[in-house]
Amino acid sequence: MDLVKNHLMYAVREEVEILKEQIRELVEKNSQLERENTLLKTLASPEQLEKFQSQLSPEEPAPEAPETPEAPGGSAV
Repeated sequence: MDLVKNHLMYAVREEVEILKEQIRELVEKNSQLERENTLLKTLASPEQLEKFQSQLSPEEPAPEAPETPEAPGGSAV
């Protein structure tokens, strides 16, 4: 019984470590995409933002264009 328990605990710990690494990678990718998005919003003209917002599906709320440019760095649009 202890052998099975030890084996299961080892397998679970291994899976937890894999999932933690995946979470770290996803958080890093999300941060990078958010920075790219902010940069692209900053560099886009009001006409481009308007055109993009009009292409969004009606289910998604269209984000307001900032009146003052935000700091560069965000996720891709």
